[in-house]
Amino acid sequence: MRARAAGLVQSLSRDKADTLLLLAGALTVLAPHAGHLPPWVSALCAATLAWRTVITLRGTRLPPPILLLPLAMAAVGGVFLTYRTVLGRDAGVAMLVLLVAFKMLEMRARRDLFVVIFLCFFLLLTTFFYAQGIGSALMMAASIALLFGAQLSFQFTGAAPPLRRRLWLGTRVVLLAAPLAVTLFFLFPRLQGPLWGMPGDARSGRTGLSNSMAPGNMSSLALSQDTAFTVRFIDPAPPQEQLYWRGVVLGAFDGRTWVQVGAGLPPGATIDVAMRGRAVRHQVTLEPTGRHWLFVLDLPAGLPRLDGNPAAMSPEIELTAAAPIEQRMRYDAVSHPGYSLQAGVELPGAELWLALPDGFNPRALADGAALRRLGDPIRRINTVLRRFHDEAYSYTLEPPLLGRHSVDEFLYQTRAGFCEHYASAFVVLMRAAGVPARVVTGYQGGEANPVDGYLTVRQSDAHAWAEVWLAGRGWLRVDPTAAVAPERVRRGLASALPGANPFGIGGFGFDDTGSLLSQLRFRVGALNNGWNQWVLNYTPERRHGVIESIKSGALNLRTFAALAAVALLVWLAHARRARRRGDPVDALYLALCLQLGRMGLARGADEGPNAYRARLATLAQLGTSPLAAPQTQAATEFLRLYSAYRYGPRPSAAGLVATLTNLLTKFR
Repeated sequence: MRARAAGLVQSLSRDKADTLLLLAGALTVLAPHAGHLPPWVSALCAATLAWRTVITLRGTRLPPPILLLPLAMAAVGGVFLTYRTVLGRDAGVAMLVLLVAFKMLEMRARRDLFVVIFLCFFLLLTTFFYAQGIGSALMMAASIALLFGAQLSFQFTGAAPPLRRRLWLGTRVVLLAAPLAVTLFFLFPRLQGPLWGMPGDARSGRTGLSNSMAPGNMSSLALSQDTAFTVRFIDPAPPQEQLYWRGVVLGAFDGRTWVQVGAGLPPGATIDVAMRGRAVRHQVTLEPTGRHWLFVLDLPAGLPRLDGNPAAMSPEIELTAAAPIEQRMRYDAVSHPGYSLQAGVELPGAELWLALPDGFNPRALADGAALRRLGDPIRRINTVLRRFHDEAYSYTLEPPLLGRHSVDEFLYQTRAGFCEHYASAFVVLMRAAGVPARVVTGYQGGEANPVDGYLTVRQSDAHAWAEVWLAGRGWLRVDPTAAVAPERVRRGLASALPGANPFGIGGFGFDDTGSLLSQLRFRVGALNNGWNQWVLNYTPERRHGVIESIKSGALNLRTFAALAAVALLVWLAHARRARRRGDPVDALYLALCLQLGRMGLARGADEGPNAYRARLATLAQLGTSPLAAPQTQAATEFLRLYSAYRYGPRPSAAGLVATLTNLLTKFR
């Protein structure tokens, strides 16, 4: 099969082979966009490239403009109907993708070839609008090398080098530019903002927590393996069951949906917080969300410091940024897993945390009112948790749909739900029982990577729990989900739902942290996290810190400049010696030209080896050559071999040097 493929490539003409190489380069540029474009755009581009491939292989004529123009106009109309505009990021990328594909059917001149190549270079940048991982960067570098190889193929006027050598030349161009690019990346000033993106990208439908909660919100997030944030613990990390990442506090309930209270503290009231136990210092790298929420380990001891985007804290200990999180953000935080929050005798504004809507969930309200007879609030709390644990309640990602009386239907009919169902029902029962309560949403747990020590918290770790207020003890965290599925809190979602692995590959070693596949996954995750930390999160502030560290360190800027100058001088000296040494084949060619010049046959300044050989042969045929027949034969054969070496696929110089030396000896 490989021999047949090699024979097919060799049988193609030069133009066909170069065009197929360009098509391959364009395909590597267009392929990453397939997952972000409408299916009809991807299908149309695939059909167009296949059409151009058939035209190239068969050698048929390109389609006339009268056929391409209606097709292009129809594609523009399709983009407008899909996006309701032809401007903006997504519509613009779709138009550019179609332009590259259609231009393949219009390559009638040499200029058109370079237009396609430059369009592909431009389209490469748009890949980072959707994916900025290290895989995308490596794919882009490979595409650039392939495009350079295609561009070089069109530059050769004579016989082109083998495909492998042309691709290596394109790769060398990328490798030679890499040191300068890395230097400019780390040291050159840049504007504040994301490395790749557009101003409106932050609001383009990112997933994450919202400021409301209704049945089904959390279960939809549980299917997403996107990273919410990563954490590096400076102090020893708490146990898994204590990893509660506080987000949004919800207290207003309309019978189905929980939202924020928004009333704040009464006038003159303050937040009474007392921290207990050891502090846990950690560093959070938050992915862009387009929202204001900041996540830290419950409970934060203060505000994190954000560059250019100050943080604030609500009376419910919610951390927010002044502006939406539009780019990856890293901040340091200090938290205390042990704390007392508003642990007074009375709770200011308690009516906010006891309010329930009229006309909803009458059975739950009556059940909660009956709990008042137990007297002690602790007994009321434990009674509800015991019910969740002992009775036939189940934890599932696919709970039944609920109607108007959502809490009643869940508690007494379906008895199947996700964390938001249990948190909502528990808070309703507590309020009906006279215990102030509220819902807290955020994330719970995370996966520790043993390779780099980072903890990855994904969207599937989104969680909802409850807080109840007790006189003298303040707000206490109560997680009703732990009463139904304790493994969810201790080991994560996959342990609580063994039959619903989000990847669908739970039986292939990914769940076993000691397996080869898990180790590979951890190493790839560490590599991606390093890319996020040092490349995607390289802000102007970090650039300033790098420069300051260089200035203050042993290797200051003067030392760096001196070393760079020494390295440049060494390279120039090496290049000069290489030039002096030269190519041995060229040295033999110059020796032949000197010999011929001494005999009155000097080579003209504009005369190449082929023209020189033709002149010697013509003079020999006319009988006017000062050379003897063996000399003419040796000289013309020498020039033929040298021309093939210089302008054709270059063979090994070692054997050729011996042959040319022998011919030069015969000439002399």
